[in-house]
Amino acid sequence: MNERYVVDLHEVDETHVAVVGGKGAHLGELSRIEGIRVPGGFCVTTDAFRRIMAQVPSIDERLDQLSRSNPDDREAIRTLSAEIRRSIEESVVPGDLAAAITRALARLGGRSAYAVRSSATAEDLPTASFAGQQDTYLNVVGPTEILRHVGRCWASLFTERAVIYRQRNGIDHRTVHMAVVVQQMVFPDASGILFTADPVTGHRKVATVDAGFGLGEALVSGLVNPDVFKVRDGEVVARTIAAKQRAVHALPTGGTQEVVIDAHRQEQPALTDAQAVELVRLGRRIEAHFGSPQDIEWCLVDDGFRIVQSRPITTLFPIPESGDQENHVYVSVGHQQMMTDPMKPLGLSMWRLTAMAPMHEAGGRLFVDVARRLASPASRAALLDVMGRGDPLVRDALEIVLGHDDFVPSLPDAGPGGPPAGGASAPVEADPAIVTELIERSRASIDALERDIRTKTGPALFDFLLEAFEEHKRVLGDPLNMRAIMAGMEATWWLNDKLWEWLGEKNAADTLTLSAPDNITSEMGLELLDVADVIRPHPEVVAFLRGVEDEGFLDELAKLPGGTEARDAIEAYLDRYGMRCVGEIDITRPRWREYPTTLVPVILDNVRNFEPGAAGRRFEQGRQKAQKMEHDVLARLRALPDGDRKADEAKRMIDQVRAFIGYREYPKYGIVSRYFLYKQALLAEAERLVQAAVLPEKEDVFYLTFQEFHDVVRSHQVDDRLIQQRKDAFRSYHALTPPRVLTSEGEAVTGAYRRDDVPAGALIGLPVSAGTIEGRARVILDMADADLEAGDILVTPFTDPSWSPLFVSIAGLVTEVGGLMTHGAVIAREYGLPAVVGVEQATRLIRDGQRIRVHGTDGYIEILT
Repeated sequence: MNERYVVDLHEVDETHVAVVGGKGAHLGELSRIEGIRVPGGFCVTTDAFRRIMAQVPSIDERLDQLSRSNPDDREAIRTLSAEIRRSIEESVVPGDLAAAITRALARLGGRSAYAVRSSATAEDLPTASFAGQQDTYLNVVGPTEILRHVGRCWASLFTERAVIYRQRNGIDHRTVHMAVVVQQMVFPDASGILFTADPVTGHRKVATVDAGFGLGEALVSGLVNPDVFKVRDGEVVARTIAAKQRAVHALPTGGTQEVVIDAHRQEQPALTDAQAVELVRLGRRIEAHFGSPQDIEWCLVDDGFRIVQSRPITTLFPIPESGDQENHVYVSVGHQQMMTDPMKPLGLSMWRLTAMAPMHEAGGRLFVDVARRLASPASRAALLDVMGRGDPLVRDALEIVLGHDDFVPSLPDAGPGGPPAGGASAPVEADPAIVTELIERSRASIDALERDIRTKTGPALFDFLLEAFEEHKRVLGDPLNMRAIMAGMEATWWLNDKLWEWLGEKNAADTLTLSAPDNITSEMGLELLDVADVIRPHPEVVAFLRGVEDEGFLDELAKLPGGTEARDAIEAYLDRYGMRCVGEIDITRPRWREYPTTLVPVILDNVRNFEPGAAGRRFEQGRQKAQKMEHDVLARLRALPDGDRKADEAKRMIDQVRAFIGYREYPKYGIVSRYFLYKQALLAEAERLVQAAVLPEKEDVFYLTFQEFHDVVRSHQVDDRLIQQRKDAFRSYHALTPPRVLTSEGEAVTGAYRRDDVPAGALIGLPVSAGTIEGRARVILDMADADLEAGDILVTPFTDPSWSPLFVSIAGLVTEVGGLMTHGAVIAREYGLPAVVGVEQATRLIRDGQRIRVHGTDGYIEILT
């Protein structure tokens, strides 16, 4: 096909995207599927486009300008892209190219009306559909008009929306070329869109048909509401028939116009049920051919359906591969770990190798399959109880799935349901020595890892790491470790339940856990206040830190008055906490020790917002508040009937929660400490691969699984295409929102709060830390962008332990993700911050700078201004 300007649709397939663009390749492929009818036509190839572009004045200079422009500078992009479009449209089509198009038109026969459709090489891709980014023209009549509209399609590669879309998806303008599809015009009775999976829920077995009268432009442009048919297993399971007052019809002379539909037809369905079912049958055939759910444009004419477009549905969350036909129910790991961003392949595989439960990957996220536990009544009740206490939305989503007829089979309790979630924990005495012993065990194990890993390189390192992962899991699975964690959580639940029942005291444990001992994460926030105390007296150090950009700044500090003390304080902090970072469950994420500049804005906020000694005062105030609450609660209990028994039980649980709730944070600290040692060894190995010219960059290993990395070290051979595919896929995963619960049928289930006890307009969430606070909302998506003042309320998608240093500055917390025992909730309680988590779309519904009121006891937020 070298230097061919025109090719027939039936000559091309999916391998010809570079020649005929995404739409042309898909249409050619569609026309090859048995039983699928595609209107005849031809493609004006990308060779023709390149020839036109070569004659556009100053095009290289303008494309350079466009590439350098900021995607947010709409005005500059609008001006520059309009200039490029105008130059392309004004270009004269060379005679031989015009003749090739005219000959192709003659070959199609006597029909004189055509659809002229843009088909870019970056279009209808599995990871970016580019839907609506370039132009289509319907009912174009005559060779002269067709040539003019081909030019308009070429130019539409540079519409403002297409330029911005490419920039936001990291696609170079020079790498995208435009072909044009010219197809015989279809004059349909009805047309619309077929989604072979439900575009809202993601359910792969439910197809959705949108239908209207006339040409599909009426639906695409929003001129009318469509009829909607839901089809499952060969029958219509739901339908909504809209009043369709208008349609778009073709004009005899070319072009289209809106027409008013006769009153008696407006509420008639555009399709019969039988036609909707037939259309979905065709859609399933197309879906099977392409191997993924499809977004299909269709037309109905007298003798049946014509397919005029099919592209992948790129917004669906992928389904974990199970390798079987059984039903599965997947619960998001990221929602429990407060990290719903996608993870790179090495991060995914390392977490799976060190996790205590089997995990499944999809869309760069991890899930646990709970179908077996849901199947047995006993394990189901335990699972729902644990999930509900942690995150009511997960419990509600699971109950929705259980409500689907026969999706989760019932097994007898003696069946393979396994033990209840969390395991049955034997009582453990409230002895602080237990926590001390567990911490010492963990430290000894990590010290041994640090000592032994230093000597390991090459394949021996990977063999050593597989043994280290077993030790990693042994420490986590230590029965005493599990009992200590559960003891703190169960005591919290008991106190909240019983003190509400006996005293009407809501969330009493929130105050009783203030300044609990041995909480490594809250200590991390307070110790950064101590670092600020060292820096505050030295104005030159403060001024220097304000301008810091280079990661080597610690070496420069020592040259300033007071700089040695400042450097030593920061270094000591990094020695203890430098393995932490945002999204720390992904080993590939940059750690504070690797990028210490991450901490500088937080240190400067602490210097500005606090007086010396704030850490000690804050901890002591919390401890006294908890002590006062304990005294008050016990006195009130003793005044009740059977009060001494109730007070004694409560005292035992208060002692238990004080002894163990702080330790809840330590196992994660141990995991991340190990991860940093693993990472340093693996990066040293990657550096050796770079030196041996096996890899161009050491971070490329982040896009390999642990086993693949091991194979590369053994063979000194790497698949560069695989790494590039993984990079592209990882970039695409950022656009996906992981569901809390996902079924093997693709249904993404969010769950809902079933509550009617909140004011109208309030945002509902899960109350995790008591109290009510008003303040300025600071909507922060990245910890590096935090600029907080005392009294601000932090609103963010999620927080993990690395955010804890910010908690000392804020007055309240709102997150989109989280549960009663996730890290943000635990630290909010430690610091006495009113907090509501699990607030759907909080960062979109609350604007930065608005005044809000957080009801941490009752679990809702009011927007005041």
